[in-house]
Amino acid sequence: MTEVYDNRVAGEDRVGNWMQTHSGRRFFPIDPRADEVFIEDIAAALGKLCRFNGHCRGFYSVAEHSVLVSMVVPREDALAGLLHDATEAYVADVIRPLKPYLAGYAEIEHRVWLAVAEKFGLAPELPESVKIADNAVLLREADEIMAQPPELWNVKGTPANVPIECWSPAMATTMFRARYTELTGEMVP
Repeated sequence: MTEVYDNRVAGEDRVGNWMQTHSGRRFFPIDPRADEVFIEDIAAALGKLCRFNGHCRGFYSVAEHSVLVSMVVPREDALAGLLHDATEAYVADVIRPLKPYLAGYAEIEHRVWLAVAEKFGLAPELPESVKIADNAVLLREADEIMAQPPELWNVKGTPANVPIECWSPAMATTMFRARYTELTGEMVP
């Protein structure tokens, strides 16, 4: 029998257990709140998360992907583009073919997105331009950093004209933070 992990604080009215973030704070992925979302935690985590479950030719981070998406969309959607995968800082980067089969995952990810959106003043639904750019960057990544596929990917769109550089985790975190500052004028602690 698997032992249930329980680190809840007695008397605290929260659902589920908390995880510790990069900055040392608590975050409840099942009970997310906007005041517990921090850009420095998002940048650090996404900088270290490898896309495609690590099945690319070299390390390629979710942070680099996010920066590229933010550059492909119209300026008014750039912050949403940068943060479109911010949930993955708290609930992991689950590959697309697996997501529909993980019971409850979509709901958890959506609740985390709502906390992220509230924190950064974004709409609860991603702009269509972000969805299109996400696919366009994905298609460029498929061409540039993935092995020859056994068949065509079932992704609509045209590859984005962006450079895939495969930044190190430290560089990816730095570039994500810099892009956030460029878009908002706020320095990342």
